[in-house]
Amino acid sequence: MTAFTPELALLLARAQFGFTIAFHILFPAFSIGLASFLAVLEAGWLWTGRQVFLDAYQYWLKIFAVGFAMGVVSGLMMAYEIGANWSGYSAKVGPILGPLLAYETMSAFFLEAGFLGIMLFGLKRVGPKLHFASSVLVAIGTLISAAWILSANSWMQTPAGYTIDASGRFLPKDWLAIIFNPSFPYRFVHMVIAAYLATAFVVGAVGAYHLLHDRKNAVARLIFSMAMWMAAIVTPIQILAGDIQGRNTLTYQPAKIAAIEGDFSSGVQPLNLIGWPDRAAGRLDYTLALPRLGSVILTHTWDGTIQGLDAFPRRDWPVLPATFFAFRIMVGLGVLMFGIGLASMWLRLRRRLYDTAWFHRAAILMGPAGFVAIIAGWTTTETGRQPWVVYNLLGTAQAVSPVSPGAVAVSFAVILVVYVVVFGAGIRYLLAMMAKPPQIDEPPPSTAAPLRTHGITPLPIVEAGGTP
Repeated sequence: MTAFTPELALLLARAQFGFTIAFHILFPAFSIGLASFLAVLEAGWLWTGRQVFLDAYQYWLKIFAVGFAMGVVSGLMMAYEIGANWSGYSAKVGPILGPLLAYETMSAFFLEAGFLGIMLFGLKRVGPKLHFASSVLVAIGTLISAAWILSANSWMQTPAGYTIDASGRFLPKDWLAIIFNPSFPYRFVHMVIAAYLATAFVVGAVGAYHLLHDRKNAVARLIFSMAMWMAAIVTPIQILAGDIQGRNTLTYQPAKIAAIEGDFSSGVQPLNLIGWPDRAAGRLDYTLALPRLGSVILTHTWDGTIQGLDAFPRRDWPVLPATFFAFRIMVGLGVLMFGIGLASMWLRLRRRLYDTAWFHRAAILMGPAGFVAIIAGWTTTETGRQPWVVYNLLGTAQAVSPVSPGAVAVSFAVILVVYVVVFGAGIRYLLAMMAKPPQIDEPPPSTAAPLRTHGITPLPIVEAGGTP
């Protein structure tokens, strides 16, 4: 392969978009989870009248505003990348994907932007009930945004409701079939729960950090308790949702399942716990497997037959190492999160939840686990779809722009530097905000001069848009 081959341009374009969206996906997921958490906190305040709920709300509201704005900015570059590097994709799928993304802007964006200002600055101006309604509407807006984005991406995984014209463009035939395509309900539920869990573990880590310094901090106790309830109750639900989505994927994307499981031969499959997929040799090396359990999990029968990669042409095989290992990272972290939830229940029953330092340290270490799991799950989904942009219909190589590798490399380098510097500083500021202990009568967000936190002076929060 030379330095100026189309294959190199394709590889760089994929790497660039993969980096951008992996970076971006963290912030909308955080916004989805935190917006609902804020609505629950405000509901708790209105229901019980306890000041601690309002203090927790004000504490996390400021963090939400910064993360929300960073989510908007981090997604802007993707529009440039699609136009510059993926003109074939835009030309072919624009009649379907364009309206779906426009619907997201017209519904979720305006809903979130319209009520975010009230949520941030309006408690004393509009009263508690209308303010609570604004919090709920912002939370609903993040869910609507997620629904449109997941619908668009799911259509690329399981296309439905379309026709193809003479030029190869996908045209809408049935919008309900497009929106509610076969994988959308399962992927939407799985992603929203993932966002809730990822946020819960960040909230739990922050609560644990402050409990290590002050076990009597009422806000820290409240948010830590709520986060651990989420871990204990919702993690098993997520495992069930993942199982259901896996069976849907087996129906519509069997090659992806074969890559995930490391199954090279069709038949009754073991559960391959570890191994190394050797694409050239067509086998899984260094395997530790449990006989038949792969078929049991995917088909719920002892003798269920599952297609292996040998049932598909090699040119249609997904990206094997990335798909195989990313899935195991996601599942492994899910098991650890489930363990944290079980341990929290045991400590709660023993009335030691707020006084067990080793568990607080474990919760801090698990703080980023949900977001790592989201990135690993996204990697599994997208690399497992290769070599297709629209599954079995439009190849990735057909979607890339006729650009030189050098042009893609330069733009990738610029994006890499900008993202690391700008969003690295933003993440550092978010962590500094989380390191600040919550206090009694926590002040709301202010439009005055920005506060100094651990040596970082942020820009004043004056505007934020929707979650891309």
